[in-house]
Amino acid sequence: MSRPEATGATTRTDRALAAVERVGNRLPDPFLLFLGLFLLVGLVSTGLQLLGTSVTIPGADEETAVRGLFTGEGLSWLTVNLGANFIGFPPLVTVVTILLAVTLAERTGLLAAAIRASLGAAPRWLLPYAVGLVGVNASVMADAAFIVVPPLAAMVFKAAGRHPVAGLVGGFAAVGAGYSTSMLVTSLDALFSGITNSVTGGLPDPGATVTPVSNLWFNIASAIVLALVAGLVVDRLVEPRLVREGAPVDMVDAGEDTSLDAATDADEDVAPALRAAPTDLSPELEPAERRGLRAAGIVFVLLAAVILAAVLPGGSPWRNDDGNFLPESALLDSTVFIVFVLFLGPALAYGFVSGSLRQAADVPKVMGLGIKDMAAFIVLAFMLGQFIALFNWSNVGSALAVAGADGLESIGLTGYPAIIGFILLASVLNLFIVSGSSMWTLMGAVFVPLFALLGYEPGFVQAAFRVGDSATQVITPMNPYIWIFLVMVKRYEPEAGLGTVISRMLPFVVPFWISWVAVLTVFYLTGADVGPGVGIRL
Repeated sequence: MSRPEATGATTRTDRALAAVERVGNRLPDPFLLFLGLFLLVGLVSTGLQLLGTSVTIPGADEETAVRGLFTGEGLSWLTVNLGANFIGFPPLVTVVTILLAVTLAERTGLLAAAIRASLGAAPRWLLPYAVGLVGVNASVMADAAFIVVPPLAAMVFKAAGRHPVAGLVGGFAAVGAGYSTSMLVTSLDALFSGITNSVTGGLPDPGATVTPVSNLWFNIASAIVLALVAGLVVDRLVEPRLVREGAPVDMVDAGEDTSLDAATDADEDVAPALRAAPTDLSPELEPAERRGLRAAGIVFVLLAAVILAAVLPGGSPWRNDDGNFLPESALLDSTVFIVFVLFLGPALAYGFVSGSLRQAADVPKVMGLGIKDMAAFIVLAFMLGQFIALFNWSNVGSALAVAGADGLESIGLTGYPAIIGFILLASVLNLFIVSGSSMWTLMGAVFVPLFALLGYEPGFVQAAFRVGDSATQVITPMNPYIWIFLVMVKRYEPEAGLGTVISRMLPFVVPFWISWVAVLTVFYLTGADVGPGVGIRL
């Protein structure tokens, strides 16, 4: 592990973030932390049930009662669903599946070679902004973006002679804090629009029908601004702080043999190139690497063509019953498969053509190394799954959201300050409920009718929700992907903890929030449409 010379005096910001890091790193082990939170929610939910607590969600036919864990019903729910809560933990579906293909692409050398070939000559100053643009728009890959973008960004920075941890941090921040926006129409747009329309039916003036493109102009403007902000924060705040601290620039030897040989009883037939993740990021490619890249590119194009040929015909089974892809379809539900295949196919082609794969038996062995690297997260996922399942089953999350909404409504805010209050509430709730669809289901049911009475288009209210839905999710332990990111950080800084991650993410949260609100304010003051046919006022 190499560590650059620490240069320059620490700034006031450095000291504040270091204090956050120290406090955060004193938190218990994540498994024990979520065990404690699980028990706390169990006690709170039980107390609320004994008090007969229930909440009324606008649009629901009946009240939603809080259910307690330490009751007969709650304990029987836990004993029946313990395994399902773990196996059904949503990130496992994405993480483990995609990790198999991404590990193969990484260990064969495909990712490193592709980055060296495409970005090796790119100006160093441009890289933070390029990572910001890719990260903010990566939600088109859904949750896979949290796994794919950060390590790729680290490789890009390393290849350009910049601090790889800065790329890693910038990639995760851009993906997470800007998740609700994109210059492309994503499945999230379809999901949000469907939820919004579901609560406008009973309004005296439901306004324009909300479609997946109803926030398109706002999303494009937001994505551009946030990409620039992400690049600026990485360039001016994050990377200089890493250099001042002398943070490591190379991955750490974990102290145990994680090579392919160790995983396969020292199989001498395994290609040496697979015995560790590629670390040679020099600009010049070997002839074998160039041949491998050409083969990988051909396979990628062929696979993309096959996917398009399967989904584009009118009678494609990947379309919905109306013959469309939006708002829901088998194609949108196949994101994990598409990402998996588009990594796996080129990785196989590159590996066998370049010589980093010698036999078919190498493939599952390499994939196993990725699972081994994620073993700690899989154990943690057991407790995360129990906690999140209890939070949802007990309806504590619903009670929290409704109580917050009622509090804002009782203040009697009107006009644009009400919109800002709404965004602030969403930002706070996002620390507890990181699922955008779940939170918009709860908040939209309350605030879409409320703001319609104040004269605001439902599509504009949905655009405002996007700001609060993402900016704070990169600093909450409730975000399961923050624990995956911690594993990535530990590859450079073995002593890193949750506090390290939060201190790295904090410089992004406030600039993202302020700049995103500024974009919304421009639309509000100019009266510009937030999307085709969707204005600000009814």
